[in-house]
Amino acid sequence: MVRMTRRVLLASALATGLAANFTAAPAWADGEVTIAHYFTGDLGRDGLNEIFAGFKAETGITVKDSPIGHEDFKTGILVRAAGNNLPDVFSYWAGARTQFVVNSNSLHPIDEMWTAGNLDGVIAKSVADGASSYNGKHYLVPFGYHYAGMFYNKKVMEKAGITEMPKTWDEFKAMCQKLKAAGVAPIALGSKNRWPAQFWFDYLLLRTVGPEYRAKLMAGEASYTDPEVAKAMTLWKELLDEGAFGQNPNAYDWTDAADQVQRGEAAITLMGTWITGYWKTNKFEPGSDYDFFEFPTITEGVAHAAVGPVDGLVISANAANKPGAEKLLNFLISKPEVQAKWASIQGALSANVNVDPKGYTPVMQHALEVVKNADAFAFNYDLATPPPVAEVGLSMFTQFIDNPAGMTDILKETQTGAEAAFKQ
Repeated sequence: MVRMTRRVLLASALATGLAANFTAAPAWADGEVTIAHYFTGDLGRDGLNEIFAGFKAETGITVKDSPIGHEDFKTGILVRAAGNNLPDVFSYWAGARTQFVVNSNSLHPIDEMWTAGNLDGVIAKSVADGASSYNGKHYLVPFGYHYAGMFYNKKVMEKAGITEMPKTWDEFKAMCQKLKAAGVAPIALGSKNRWPAQFWFDYLLLRTVGPEYRAKLMAGEASYTDPEVAKAMTLWKELLDEGAFGQNPNAYDWTDAADQVQRGEAAITLMGTWITGYWKTNKFEPGSDYDFFEFPTITEGVAHAAVGPVDGLVISANAANKPGAEKLLNFLISKPEVQAKWASIQGALSANVNVDPKGYTPVMQHALEVVKNADAFAFNYDLATPPPVAEVGLSMFTQFIDNPAGMTDILKETQTGAEAAFKQ
């Protein structure tokens, strides 16, 4: 397993030339705010350009935009943090990743802005409580959040004679067998970049032992060699052994898996609601072409958790224009029309309580209800455990997919790597 420390992250980024993606940030005039983000899709870039133009029209402040590819961003932004070379504002994932950067003293607390903007009355408390505060201070403004569900091709299901979506694990496995008999791969998974596999681990663990145990594992207070982890992984292994997944998931990325579902080569993919934004560009229509169902119940009585990330915006401690940066964050979260536009583009749910849910597609309205009714909302794996530990676990998932028979040894190796990473 790869052990990732701050030093290794920096060396890795420099070795692959990622640092070249980030130019030195000069001290801009008061009328400009610099921002780096990972929203690089065409719709995302175009939408942000419109939103930033609206911000300039209202405030006179220009936003200098630097979009960076999702995978490059993960390491590259840490390079900038290590070199005290962060932009004024950057997008980041709430949870352990933000905590990691807060602990390095790289972020500017926004408590005064939060109070002045009455953000307690703007941001849903259920989102703010888990995403915004670190070490007793506010640091992150939620820009949108997502839910991971079982997205499926409705026509494929109908053709296979499946009219009711499974609610239990036994029903889910029976559905997979029925799809296989109809000549369709039940599940598409594109784990080339590792992170798409994490949702399987998250839900299998949450549905068997619940959020409390998972939180202990994420904090290093439980072990990957525990029987609880082995049970969840065994359920995953059974699906792999039975051929429920398409061929060679580690050869594809998440968009490849989404395409397989859209083309009808596979029935289901477990993915976040950003898939709805991707399918929107492909003219795959919510409600008529696709829908989703919740990850099924496995152990009765276990708290029913929803899984997903919160995309947030933070201000760097060395920001050249902190007042302008605070105005930008307040604008992006407080304006219902801005939040509604961004939610539509990204296939996201808005953290702003004033956004009318009637503006969501039927699929996104369904997702909102699922999150509201969940017993808990859990950040996905790589946002729930410190980044160096997440690197160990993400590598575990793809190694396991390639070699399910080696599960026991893989879990032992993962625990050794996690213990070392927690000490960094």
